[in-house]
Amino acid sequence: MSSTETSLPPQLAKIVERFQRRCDPKQKYKQLLWYAQKLPPMSAASKTEANKVKGCVSQVYITAALADGKVQYQGDSDAQLVKGLVAFLIEGLNNLPPAEIAQIEPSFIEDTGLKVSLTPSRANGFFNIFHMMKQQALNLSLDTAKKPTSN
Repeated sequence: MSSTETSLPPQLAKIVERFQRRCDPKQKYKQLLWYAQKLPPMSAASKTEANKVKGCVSQVYITAALADGKVQYQGDSDAQLVKGLVAFLIEGLNNLPPAEIAQIEPSFIEDTGLKVSLTPSRANGFFNIFHMMKQQALNLSLDTAKKPTSN
């Protein structure tokens, strides 16, 4: 277990560990495709330019909303492998408070061993998806902080 894993939220740490146990890149791909199949469908109305992840070769969309102080993500991609990356991040980050998501460093991506298995553009896309999700969490926490409290 790497030092970065110990600071990860439990669900994300569990997913990283799952990928670390798979030495064969084909097994890692199969795991990603399994995550892609589990991803709930995203409405066409949510697939807007504002929700599109920049810097991805594939079409990738992510939305974030706050429910009971925890971030709820939705996402989709037109490429199955990338959809698996989206699902991996959603499963690892959903239901966390925005402040906790904002503290997560992207080094866990290296810990999965996926960077070696992915093409450089997909590895970069994975980072961009994570960065957007982190930014959305930060925006949600800022929006919450700006709301006036009722007297």
